[in-house]
Amino acid sequence: MSTASAGTAPTGLRPLLQESLWGVEAAALAVSPVWRGVGVQRGHGMAVLVIPGLLGGDASVRALRSWLGRCGYRYAASGIRVDADCLRKANERLERRLEDVVTATARPAVVIGQSGGGLTAKLLAVLRPDLVAGIVTLGTPLTDPLAIHPAARRHVDSVATLADLGVPGLFGTSCLPGGSCWRAVMADLERPFPPHVAFTSVYSRRDGIVNWRACLDPDAEHVEVRASHCGMAAHPEVYAALATRLGAMAAPAHGWPEAA
Repeated sequence: MSTASAGTAPTGLRPLLQESLWGVEAAALAVSPVWRGVGVQRGHGMAVLVIPGLLGGDASVRALRSWLGRCGYRYAASGIRVDADCLRKANERLERRLEDVVTATARPAVVIGQSGGGLTAKLLAVLRPDLVAGIVTLGTPLTDPLAIHPAARRHVDSVATLADLGVPGLFGTSCLPGGSCWRAVMADLERPFPPHVAFTSVYSRRDGIVNWRACLDPDAEHVEVRASHCGMAAHPEVYAALATRLGAMAAPAHGWPEAA
C-alpha cells in the first residue's frame, strides 16, 4: 500500500478549530433540497450498511440513517457503539452483519464508511465482493491510515495503551504499525480491488484531521467536497454525491428485485 507523506498531515490548532464548524455544515444540510430528497433517485429498498469512524458509533450517523430511509433505502446499522476495536475483529462481525442484510434483501448491499470506518468498508469489499455492490468512503485515509493530525494520533495511541493494559474491546499495539494485526490488515487492503464493485472516495482539502491526499486511493473515483472532517456525515455536498452514486447502484435497471 502506498503511503502519503506524514509531513502533509494537518497540524497545529487552526485545523482543529475549523472542525468545530461542523454544526454550521449540519445546519446547511437541514435546509438543503437534497436533505428533503428533492431530485434524489429512490433507493428501491437497497440496503446500505453505514460504518462510523474511530471512537464513533451508530448514534454519530443518525442523519444518514434518517436520510437513507426517507429516500427509500434500507439502512443497516453496524451495531457499533464505540468504534475502537481491532479492525480484523470488527470486520468479522460486520461481515456476518452484511451476510444477514444481503440474505434479507436478496441483493448485494452498499457500504458507507466514515473516516476510519472506510477502511473496514474496503476490507469488506475486498474480502467479500459477493456481498458488496459498492462502497463510499467519507474522509478515509485509504493509502496511509495514520496520515492524521497529531492530536488524533495521540487518541489512537491512548486506546492502544489501554488495550495492552487489559481493557477489553479495544485495538492494541499489535493493530498499529509494526504489529502482526496491522501487517495482516494492510496485506488484505493491498489485494486487488474487485472490478465489479463501485468505489467512491469523498475527500476535502478542508479536512482538519486527515491528510486529504491519503484519501486518493488509485482504485477509487475521487469526489472533492468543501467539508470539515467531522462534518462529512452532515454536509449537503456529501449528500449530493451520495445521492448520485447510490442512485446509480439502486436503479432497477441493474436487474435486482425491489426489496420488500
